[in-house]
Amino acid sequence: MPRRSRCRDSEPLLAAPPAAPLGGRYAPLGEREQKQIIEAAFAILERTGIDQCPPDVAREAVEKGAQQRADGRLCYPRGMVEAAIRRAKKRVQLPGFVENFGITVGGGHVHIGTGGAAVSVLDADNRTFRDSTLLDLYDLMRIVGRGDHIHYGVRSVVARDMQAPLDLDINTAFACLKACPKPIGISFDNAEHLGPTVTMFDQALGRDGGFRAQPFCFAVIVHAVSPLRYAPEGLAIMRCAIEAGMPLQICTAAQAGATSPVTLAGALAQGLAETLAGLMVVDLIGPGTSCIFAFMPFISDLRTGAMTGGSGEAAVANAAAAQLLRHLELPSTVAAGMTDAKTTDAQAGYEKGYTVALAAQAGADMINLSVGMLGSIMAASPEALVIDDDMCGAILRSVRGIDMHDSAIDLDMIEAVATGPGHYLGEMQTLALMKSEYAYPRLGDRRSIDDWIADGKRTIWDRACARVRDILADAPHHLPSDREAAIRERFDIKLDLEPIA
Repeated sequence: MPRRSRCRDSEPLLAAPPAAPLGGRYAPLGEREQKQIIEAAFAILERTGIDQCPPDVAREAVEKGAQQRADGRLCYPRGMVEAAIRRAKKRVQLPGFVENFGITVGGGHVHIGTGGAAVSVLDADNRTFRDSTLLDLYDLMRIVGRGDHIHYGVRSVVARDMQAPLDLDINTAFACLKACPKPIGISFDNAEHLGPTVTMFDQALGRDGGFRAQPFCFAVIVHAVSPLRYAPEGLAIMRCAIEAGMPLQICTAAQAGATSPVTLAGALAQGLAETLAGLMVVDLIGPGTSCIFAFMPFISDLRTGAMTGGSGEAAVANAAAAQLLRHLELPSTVAAGMTDAKTTDAQAGYEKGYTVALAAQAGADMINLSVGMLGSIMAASPEALVIDDDMCGAILRSVRGIDMHDSAIDLDMIEAVATGPGHYLGEMQTLALMKSEYAYPRLGDRRSIDDWIADGKRTIWDRACARVRDILADAPHHLPSDREAAIRERFDIKLDLEPIA
């Protein structure tokens, strides 16, 4: 049976995640290789261009210096692209619904988040997969809201119990809004659904124009279909989002060996060209718009043609994508944590560990899909989400590196301990820094084997199940009840929550 969300009148403990550490120490591409790939991306845009550009956008582009070939492909001269890069916003502010949960995206400060469009959920009660529902989305986003090391939440599952596209978009937005006080990201079936969603966000904030002043939700838009074609419906959504003041996360996700070249260098060059093609449209219709560039090179298992998210190639390609966008000073999103494992086993652990770690160490500003996903992003799991949150705490600590503050090396203390008690456990420095210098897992077990046996031999899965139950026992409180009532009166909200007696 699906887990039931519960509401009770108890205030959960909400704490904003720690400040995002600065990545960039890992550089899979040398200076020469970076230059080669960037030069190739410029050449692709100038020579091959992008197909299926809507006529209104193409006219604006040609007026600004682009060229349209006889076959309709729109080509951007290098100088035009470089000018757009210079004009692009280098830092994007993403406020949360709750003020202290906002993040600043850009410059290599690493943020962890969810993402995807999974159609299944791993049911913890019987360890089988079932269709994902609106209630599953709500529960997952509640866990995002309470994640110690998760900075934002992008819709991770499709509510398959929502049949009509408008119902799906409105209810997805509402479930994410109600569940999570952090910045959220959603996608839209079509441009007409964006206006009603923003109206709902204004109601949630309690004032007309509230969302424009506090845009806590960004639009996740697929602007390109590989190889090298625009997605006209995506560009229409982009235009409406810009007009509404909604930040953008524009996505390209070509699959190497299938919709992009088999070589990682070729896949990166085409993917960067497609990413910059999105920038060109943003620069045409909304110069200076808050835009984050989701450059997510996917990988094929060429034995079957299926996507493999947990491969070493996926890890290094997405790290390289982050490096390229950081070189161009464009706010970046890459993908990691997309394990091919079907459950929270050793394969899931090692694939998630190295893919997220390399992306973070490369300085990705946002890492989508990094937590909670299984089965090559076809399924999600609340229990995997809390386990991955634990993992990300250690990864973010590794990105932070070694802090060399003024008192990091205290020679007098070393002398005193070496000639005195012989340990540092009681030193003031130890007590003062034990919580800031070290990260401690919430679910990972560091006890002795004997203590673990005495406690019932509970696995990390067992502890994750308990953690999920604890989180879901408390209802979010950031959306005032009167505003929720007004939203439910105006919109057909189908999220039905059972109160606890």
